[in-house]
Amino acid sequence: MAKTKNTAPTTTEQTAPVLVRKIGKTTYMVGIHFSQTSKETMDDKVLRLIKNDIRNAAMSG
Repeated sequence: MAKTKNTAPTTTEQTAPVLVRKIGKTTYMVGIHFSQTSKETMDDKVLRLIKNDIRNAAMSG
């Protein structure tokens, strides 16, 4: 099973947090960035992504 570990920035600089996931012998590090000027909340964004997935599945199926 894949392990997931969230790490916080280790310096006092304002750096983006990193999501680390190890799958097999490969470790993936993904930087997380949140726009300061976004008009969309995280809830709005997730709901939009779910709706798009449902719409795309209906079109392809």
